[in-house]
Amino acid sequence: MEYREILLLAAFSFLFLLCFHSKNGRPRNWPFVGMLLSLLANAHRMHDFCTDFLERGRCTFLFRGPWFSNMNILMTVDPSNVHYIMSKNFGNFPKGPDFKEIFDVLGDGIFNADYDLWKTQRRFAHSFITHPRFHNFLIKTISTKVDRGLVPILDHASKQGSVVDLQDLFQRFMFDSICILMMGFDPGCLTIDLPKVAASDALDEAEEALAFRHMMPQSFWKLFRWLGIGKEKQLSRAWKTLDDFMYQVIAAKRGQMEAGISSASIEHGEGADLLTVYIADRESSNLVDDKFLRDTVLNLLIAGRDTTSVALTWLFWLLSQNPGAETKIREEIKKFDQCSWSTEDASSKLVLLHGALCETLRLYPPVPFQHKTVLQPDILPSGHKVGPTMRVMFSLYAMGRMRSIWGDDCLEFKPERWISDRGKIKHEPSYKFLAFNAGPRTCLGKDMAFTQMKVIAASLIGKYRFQAVEGHPVVPDLSVILHAAHGLKVRVLKNFS
Repeated sequence: MEYREILLLAAFSFLFLLCFHSKNGRPRNWPFVGMLLSLLANAHRMHDFCTDFLERGRCTFLFRGPWFSNMNILMTVDPSNVHYIMSKNFGNFPKGPDFKEIFDVLGDGIFNADYDLWKTQRRFAHSFITHPRFHNFLIKTISTKVDRGLVPILDHASKQGSVVDLQDLFQRFMFDSICILMMGFDPGCLTIDLPKVAASDALDEAEEALAFRHMMPQSFWKLFRWLGIGKEKQLSRAWKTLDDFMYQVIAAKRGQMEAGISSASIEHGEGADLLTVYIADRESSNLVDDKFLRDTVLNLLIAGRDTTSVALTWLFWLLSQNPGAETKIREEIKKFDQCSWSTEDASSKLVLLHGALCETLRLYPPVPFQHKTVLQPDILPSGHKVGPTMRVMFSLYAMGRMRSIWGDDCLEFKPERWISDRGKIKHEPSYKFLAFNAGPRTCLGKDMAFTQMKVIAASLIGKYRFQAVEGHPVVPDLSVILHAAHGLKVRVLKNFS
């Protein structure tokens, strides 16, 4: 966060209240500014700050913003409230125009869409992602990237004794992979020389700026946008980079299809990327313009790159801190050769690895928070009243750390938590484990994500051991995606056991 921006809010008040920002672990509600300064004072530990006051507030807390700012937010991680909002009374809690305005860089893609537009996008994405041809395309793409991308870099680091940033490698891996799956081309991020890729960097910059918008009254970040300063300047620059990248790819794809290159893969039943399939399927209806394609593919590109790479980063961090769990998972992987665990039935075989991934997503959800608007006044199961003048926000990060939900051992990494007495994968209800959303908006790519993570994790755990660099801070970043703020620096050791 850039504190020179916060000075516009009132520097003298901020400095004064910095020492008196909370009472009994809860934000102080001050005249005029509400609880905003408490929020800003804890920006460096935002997710843990929310966890603290939600624990004390019995899973629900009303955050009061500055007067006249329309920033009152009911924060809740109460499973009964989540179920009510996400499923039982789904129609009364859309994302709403405020959400779309905050995430304007995503356009009319599936993350921003509501109602009929959302249904249309979801229906087509579902038919594409669940097609057997796509599953085969996914397995082939991920396996090839592991063998030709990750392994050479990690082997090189092992021989040189050098330090690598696993988070950076996973982001590069997923950016290359998702570009292949969604757009049919490989940008080549994952090579030993680790080249700079402007579009991937722009995603990170945009996500940081979007997190800033969540912390400030709408009028303030709009002022910064108008002035072209701070995070809004950063977002504008990132937006242009992403537009240039996306429209160049779309133009190239249209050129290929006019020449009959991409469409041939569909006719012969090969794995075609989403952009090719979308243009081929709907071109005749004249509904697919470049803006629509840009928004649709960009949304899925962000989802595919960030959620999986972040989950893998935190998985290997947790394994480095829990060597006993890592040893057990490695023993599980040894029971199956690569042909076994990189196929469709991997979920039923690598049970302990599945549990470790679920534990990672519980403690470090890639999307740490989400919010909803309210159409009509309502009363939640917890008894809290909500109305059109406030937002409702879920902290997924805090939810995974609630003793009332997960027990007194909620802060422990226990993959066995997800395994039944019969040794099978144990499923928790989505309103308790919200990493893949819940209700009608349940994540379409859940199975795809687990497949990717298992293939990658099993490959690496079977071949290497990773030692986290001592003294290097590994803490969550302040972003709409739960990156490790300083990456995950490790030394790579070949596994000869």
